[in-house]
Amino acid sequence: MVKSFKRVWFVTGASRGLGALIARAALADGNAVVATGRNTVAIVERLGESPALLAVELDVTSEAQAKAAVEAAVEKFGRIDVLINNAGFGLLAAVEESSDADVRRMYDTNVFGLLNVTRAVLPVMRRQRSGHVINTSSIVGYRAAAGVGVYSSTKFAVEGITEALHDELKPLGIHATVIEPGFFRTDFLDTSSLLVGKEIIDDYAQTSGKLRELAVSINHNQPGDPERLATALVKLVDTPTPPLRLPLGTDTLKAIEEKNAYVTTETKTWETLSASTDFPA
Repeated sequence: MVKSFKRVWFVTGASRGLGALIARAALADGNAVVATGRNTVAIVERLGESPALLAVELDVTSEAQAKAAVEAAVEKFGRIDVLINNAGFGLLAAVEESSDADVRRMYDTNVFGLLNVTRAVLPVMRRQRSGHVINTSSIVGYRAAAGVGVYSSTKFAVEGITEALHDELKPLGIHATVIEPGFFRTDFLDTSSLLVGKEIIDDYAQTSGKLRELAVSINHNQPGDPERLATALVKLVDTPTPPLRLPLGTDTLKAIEEKNAYVTTETKTWETLSASTDFPA
């Protein structure tokens, strides 16, 4: 007989960083957690042995592993109520400095990996006619920045996928939310989570190069508290009508406000030329 839990969470990238903290917060809230990652030993070491925890090996770039992890989750707990697509990593480089190999590797995890897991979980949620898909974007998933252009593009993809999921799943009783963390005090800027382009082009010293320098100085001094982010996600899941987007951190709130103002001004400036492309009335 499966013990009754508040909900069953499925978390990717749960062996460290935000993923581990989110899994821990969910467990503390009385939920069962399927914590996935490439290193299940590290997951159990971080979260401890518990009947509410199932650690499953998962490389999100493998569609077969994603399906197997979901099957293991349903066999253990009977359902999946919350999917946290958290696995991913960054690339610090100007667009021109970003190598094809690094770009493809990042897309395989951040975009195609997210799709692998989502496609594996959604049949379970559709049968239930309930669930909540939470996809992790970023402050640069709403407003791109020099030095992280290609990483930003993966998060722009996540934003678009989630917007479509929101419309597709709502009639089925399933929520979809994209979260947009700003700079949080995790290991994301360490080499374990961030690739740095090997080619450095001097012409980008004042743009992408500045961000490369900034990343070193702000690492582990970021304004966001990752434990509070994890707590916020528990509150998000408890909300009866969750939002499509949830900015996390005052820096993301500021970035959204500034971009929206820029887009409004630019659209108004070019409104006449934009409208001139219709067939004459």
